[in-house]
Amino acid sequence: MEDKQKSVKCSIDDQGIAIVTINRPHALNALNREVFTELGKVFDELRDNPRARVVVLTGEGQKAFAAGSDITEMKECSVLEAREFAMLANRTQGKIETFPKPVIAAVNGFALGGGCEVAMACDIRIASSNAKFGQPEINLGIIPGGGGTQRLARLVGMGRAKELVYSGGIIDAQRAYEIGLVNKVVPAEALMSEALGLAAKIASKSMPVLMLAKVAFNHGFSMDLDKALQFEIECFAECFGTDDHTEGMSAFIERREPAFKDK
Repeated sequence: MEDKQKSVKCSIDDQGIAIVTINRPHALNALNREVFTELGKVFDELRDNPRARVVVLTGEGQKAFAAGSDITEMKECSVLEAREFAMLANRTQGKIETFPKPVIAAVNGFALGGGCEVAMACDIRIASSNAKFGQPEINLGIIPGGGGTQRLARLVGMGRAKELVYSGGIIDAQRAYEIGLVNKVVPAEALMSEALGLAAKIASKSMPVLMLAKVAFNHGFSMDLDKALQFEIECFAECFGTDDHTEGMSAFIERREPAFKDK
């Protein structure tokens, strides 16, 4: 997949790991309309690319994953323009959240405001030890508009989410781990190797089965428990229509590594 975007870079390695990089290091990878538009296009292209098995999303440089939305662009927004910007952000984050294959956020520094919201749209978040998280919009006289009041509460609980949003406070990576906002914290120099190692492990699994697992999580989470459990049963049963389930179970019985064919 060729790099045609200037604010978002993308490459795919021979293991099927797509590395998507927000590329505005001069602005701490701040998110503007261009970034959200390009990021959405990249995920659209990756969705249709059979080479891409897992996505690792990160920010260019050592300082920021994305240090928030671009305030210079937002400052003069009217009510209508603010609504349109938030809708664009939500469309893009929806593409990340509903992307059929796993998405890992490698958070390499500041993930504030919109940056935190983009990270929360990913399936898994690995943070460098110097990462910072928060929804500081209240300090600007606004509230989060890209999922900050919704995904955050679902990840860390209503009380902790309200504390972060109401106070506009910023927390370090260790605190983010303690409250369940990130899955793991590693030294900055080990971040990409950790993220790529996990991505490679995931990429070795059966892709149709991984996709069924993600559907079960994402769709089931919005249902009541009885309906969600029934939905999980249907996804579980569909696995038995794949050749890969036969290979996986045979490999287990034969005490060998499975060789999945994505069938």
